[in-house]
Amino acid sequence: MRILLLEDHQSLAEGIIQGLGRMGYVVDHCLTLAQADAALSTDRFDLAIFDLGLPDGRSVSLIKQLRKAGNRLPVIVLTAFDDLESKLSALNEGANDYVVKPFELRELEARIRAQLRSQTQQVNDTVTCGELTVDLAAQQCRVGEQTIHLTRLEWLIMKQLALHLGKIVSKEQLESACYGWGGDNESNSLEVHLHHLRKKLPPNTIHTARGLGYRLSESKP
Repeated sequence: MRILLLEDHQSLAEGIIQGLGRMGYVVDHCLTLAQADAALSTDRFDLAIFDLGLPDGRSVSLIKQLRKAGNRLPVIVLTAFDDLESKLSALNEGANDYVVKPFELRELEARIRAQLRSQTQQVNDTVTCGELTVDLAAQQCRVGEQTIHLTRLEWLIMKQLALHLGKIVSKEQLESACYGWGGDNESNSLEVHLHHLRKKLPPNTIHTARGLGYRLSESKP
Protein backbone atom coordinates (compact mmCIF):
# COMPACT_ATOMS: atom_id res chain seq x y z
CA MET A 1 0.00 0.00 0.00
CA ARG A 2 1.35 3.39 -1.00
CA ILE A 3 0.83 6.47 1.18
CA LEU A 4 1.55 10.13 0.46
CA LEU A 5 2.75 11.93 3.59
CA LEU A 6 2.56 15.74 3.61
CA GLU A 7 4.53 16.88 6.67
CA ASP A 8 7.00 19.76 7.00
CA HIS A 9 8.58 18.51 10.24
CA GLN A 10 11.43 16.40 8.87
CA SER A 11 12.25 14.32 11.95
CA LEU A 12 8.59 13.51 12.58
CA ALA A 13 8.16 12.56 8.92
CA GLU A 14 11.18 10.25 9.08
CA GLY A 15 9.74 8.54 12.16
CA ILE A 16 6.39 7.98 10.43
CA ILE A 17 8.08 6.70 7.25
CA GLN A 18 10.24 4.24 9.18
CA GLY A 19 7.45 3.11 11.50
CA LEU A 20 4.85 2.57 8.78
CA GLY A 21 7.54 0.97 6.61
CA ARG A 22 8.03 -1.69 9.28
CA MET A 23 4.27 -2.24 9.25
CA GLY A 24 4.17 -2.97 5.54
CA TYR A 25 3.54 0.41 3.92
CA VAL A 26 5.44 2.40 1.30
CA VAL A 27 5.45 6.10 2.24
CA ASP A 28 6.41 8.95 -0.11
CA HIS A 29 7.07 12.31 1.54
CA CYS A 30 6.32 15.92 0.56
CA LEU A 31 7.20 19.05 2.52
CA THR A 32 4.83 21.55 0.92
CA LEU A 33 1.36 21.80 -0.57
CA ALA A 34 2.87 22.50 -3.99
CA GLN A 35 4.93 19.29 -3.85
CA ALA A 36 1.92 17.24 -2.74
CA ASP A 37 -0.28 18.74 -5.44
CA ALA A 38 2.29 17.84 -8.09
CA ALA A 39 2.66 14.30 -6.69
CA LEU A 40 -1.08 13.71 -6.69
CA SER A 41 -1.37 14.89 -10.28
CA THR A 42 1.24 12.44 -11.56
CA ASP A 43 1.24 9.41 -9.21
CA ARG A 44 -1.29 7.02 -7.73
CA PHE A 45 -1.63 6.61 -3.96
CA ASP A 46 -3.90 4.48 -1.78
CA LEU A 47 -4.16 7.02 1.06
CA ALA A 48 -2.79 10.42 2.09
CA ILE A 49 -1.76 11.80 5.47
CA PHE A 50 -1.74 15.61 5.59
CA ASP A 51 -0.37 17.94 8.21
CA LEU A 52 -2.73 20.91 8.48
CA GLY A 53 -0.36 23.88 8.61
CA LEU A 54 2.31 23.91 5.87
CA PRO A 55 4.85 26.58 4.83
CA ASP A 56 2.74 27.49 1.80
CA GLY A 57 -0.73 27.30 3.35
CA ARG A 58 -3.20 24.92 4.99
CA SER A 59 -3.88 21.49 3.55
CA VAL A 60 -7.64 22.02 3.77
CA SER A 61 -7.35 23.85 0.46
CA LEU A 62 -5.78 20.78 -1.17
CA ILE A 63 -8.43 18.48 0.30
CA LYS A 64 -11.14 20.77 -1.04
CA GLN A 65 -9.45 20.77 -4.46
CA LEU A 66 -9.31 16.95 -4.50
CA ARG A 67 -12.98 16.57 -3.62
CA LYS A 68 -14.07 19.20 -6.13
CA ALA A 69 -12.26 17.19 -8.82
CA GLY A 70 -14.06 14.02 -7.72
CA ASN A 71 -10.94 12.44 -6.22
CA ARG A 72 -11.99 10.07 -3.41
CA LEU A 73 -8.49 9.40 -2.08
CA PRO A 74 -8.77 8.75 1.69
CA VAL A 75 -7.16 11.62 3.60
CA ILE A 76 -6.17 11.53 7.27
CA VAL A 77 -5.32 14.91 8.76
CA LEU A 78 -2.45 14.66 11.27
CA THR A 79 -1.95 17.95 13.09
CA ALA A 80 -1.23 19.78 16.33
CA PHE A 81 -4.38 21.91 15.85
CA ASP A 82 -6.92 20.43 18.28
CA ASP A 83 -9.52 23.22 18.27
CA LEU A 84 -13.03 22.44 17.14
CA GLU A 85 -13.06 24.87 14.22
CA SER A 86 -9.94 23.30 12.65
CA LYS A 87 -11.47 19.84 13.00
CA LEU A 88 -14.80 20.91 11.52
CA SER A 89 -13.14 22.76 8.65
CA ALA A 90 -11.03 19.74 7.65
CA LEU A 91 -13.84 17.20 8.00
CA ASN A 92 -16.41 19.39 6.27
CA GLU A 93 -14.10 19.90 3.29
CA GLY A 94 -13.68 16.15 2.84
CA ALA A 95 -11.04 14.78 5.23
CA ASN A 96 -11.84 11.19 6.22
CA ASP A 97 -10.24 11.30 9.66
CA TYR A 98 -8.53 13.73 12.02
CA VAL A 99 -5.68 12.77 14.37
CA VAL A 100 -4.15 15.21 16.86
CA LYS A 101 -0.42 15.26 17.64
CA PRO A 102 1.18 13.82 19.69
CA PHE A 103 -0.10 10.40 18.63
CA GLU A 104 0.73 6.72 18.88
CA LEU A 105 1.90 5.16 15.63
CA ARG A 106 -0.17 2.04 16.28
CA GLU A 107 -3.32 4.17 16.46
CA LEU A 108 -2.44 5.92 13.19
CA GLU A 109 -1.89 2.55 11.51
CA ALA A 110 -5.22 1.27 12.85
CA ARG A 111 -6.94 4.33 11.40
CA ILE A 112 -5.22 3.67 8.07
CA ARG A 113 -6.61 0.13 8.07
CA ALA A 114 -10.07 1.46 8.94
CA GLN A 115 -9.96 3.68 5.86
CA LEU A 116 -8.82 0.74 3.74
CA ARG A 117 -11.74 -1.37 4.98
CA SER A 118 -14.12 1.42 4.08
CA GLN A 119 -12.64 1.80 0.59
CA THR A 120 -12.67 -1.93 -0.17
CA GLN A 121 -15.96 -2.64 1.68
CA GLN A 122 -14.31 -5.14 4.01
CA VAL A 123 -15.88 -5.84 7.39
CA ASN A 124 -12.58 -6.71 9.13
CA ASP A 125 -8.84 -7.02 8.57
CA THR A 126 -8.90 -10.67 7.52
CA VAL A 127 -9.08 -11.68 3.86
CA THR A 128 -9.84 -15.33 3.11
CA CYS A 129 -9.28 -16.96 -0.25
CA GLY A 130 -9.62 -20.73 -0.30
CA GLU A 131 -6.99 -22.15 2.08
CA LEU A 132 -5.26 -18.79 2.22
CA THR A 133 -5.85 -16.28 5.03
CA VAL A 134 -4.29 -12.82 4.91
CA ASP A 135 -4.38 -11.00 8.26
CA LEU A 136 -3.74 -7.33 7.52
CA ALA A 137 -3.61 -6.28 11.16
CA ALA A 138 -1.13 -8.96 12.23
CA GLN A 139 0.74 -8.76 8.90
CA GLN A 140 0.55 -12.52 8.57
CA CYS A 141 -0.25 -14.93 5.80
CA ARG A 142 -1.46 -18.48 6.54
CA VAL A 143 -2.28 -21.52 4.45
CA GLY A 144 -4.59 -23.59 6.60
CA GLU A 145 -3.03 -23.42 10.07
CA GLN A 146 0.52 -22.91 8.79
CA THR A 147 2.02 -19.42 8.85
CA ILE A 148 3.85 -18.57 5.62
CA HIS A 149 6.95 -16.46 6.09
CA LEU A 150 7.19 -13.73 3.47
CA THR A 151 9.85 -11.17 2.67
CA ARG A 152 8.83 -7.50 2.92
CA LEU A 153 8.26 -7.18 -0.83
CA GLU A 154 6.37 -10.48 -0.98
CA TRP A 155 4.12 -9.19 1.80
CA LEU A 156 3.55 -5.89 -0.01
CA ILE A 157 2.47 -7.79 -3.14
CA MET A 158 0.23 -10.11 -1.13
CA LYS A 159 -1.32 -7.20 0.75
CA GLN A 160 -2.14 -5.29 -2.42
CA LEU A 161 -3.71 -8.35 -4.05
CA ALA A 162 -5.69 -9.15 -0.89
CA LEU A 163 -7.04 -5.60 -0.69
CA HIS A 164 -8.38 -6.06 -4.23
CA LEU A 165 -9.57 -9.64 -3.81
CA GLY A 166 -11.05 -11.02 -7.04
CA LYS A 167 -10.00 -7.96 -9.04
CA ILE A 168 -7.10 -7.57 -11.44
CA VAL A 169 -4.23 -5.47 -10.13
CA SER A 170 -1.94 -4.14 -12.85
CA LYS A 171 1.82 -4.52 -12.81
CA GLU A 172 2.09 -0.75 -12.52
CA GLN A 173 -0.14 -0.72 -9.43
CA LEU A 174 1.91 -3.44 -7.77
CA GLU A 175 5.18 -1.67 -8.56
CA SER A 176 3.77 1.56 -7.15
CA ALA A 177 2.65 -0.20 -3.96
CA CYS A 178 6.00 -1.96 -3.53
CA TYR A 179 8.56 0.68 -4.45
CA GLY A 180 7.22 4.25 -4.37
CA TRP A 181 9.73 6.97 -5.23
CA GLY A 182 12.71 5.54 -3.40
CA GLY A 183 12.53 1.95 -4.58
CA ASP A 184 14.94 0.11 -6.83
CA ASN A 185 12.48 -1.46 -9.24
CA GLU A 186 14.49 -3.13 -11.96
CA SER A 187 12.60 -4.27 -15.05
CA ASN A 188 12.07 -7.86 -13.89
CA SER A 189 12.12 -7.29 -10.12
CA LEU A 190 8.37 -7.62 -9.59
CA GLU A 191 8.17 -10.87 -11.56
CA VAL A 192 11.01 -12.33 -9.50
CA HIS A 193 9.23 -11.58 -6.22
CA LEU A 194 5.93 -12.87 -7.60
CA HIS A 195 7.68 -16.10 -8.62
CA HIS A 196 9.03 -16.64 -5.11
CA LEU A 197 5.68 -15.73 -3.55
CA ARG A 198 3.80 -18.20 -5.74
CA LYS A 199 6.12 -21.01 -4.67
CA LYS A 200 5.03 -20.45 -1.05
CA LEU A 201 1.29 -20.62 -1.85
CA PRO A 202 -1.11 -23.32 -3.09
CA PRO A 203 -1.13 -23.71 -6.91
CA ASN A 204 -3.07 -21.09 -8.89
CA THR A 205 -3.60 -18.80 -5.90
CA ILE A 206 -2.24 -15.87 -7.91
CA HIS A 207 -3.71 -15.81 -11.39
CA THR A 208 -2.04 -13.96 -14.27
CA ALA A 209 -4.36 -12.04 -16.59
CA ARG A 210 -2.06 -11.78 -19.57
CA GLY A 211 -1.41 -8.19 -20.56
CA LEU A 212 -3.57 -6.87 -17.70
CA GLY A 213 -2.06 -7.86 -14.37
CA TYR A 214 -2.59 -10.27 -11.50
CA ARG A 215 -5.51 -11.43 -9.37
CA LEU A 216 -5.81 -13.32 -6.11
CA SER A 217 -8.16 -16.22 -6.74
CA GLU A 218 -9.08 -19.42 -4.94
CA SER A 219 -6.70 -22.27 -5.63
CA LYS A 220 -7.99 -25.15 -7.67
CA PRO A 221 -7.02 -28.82 -7.43
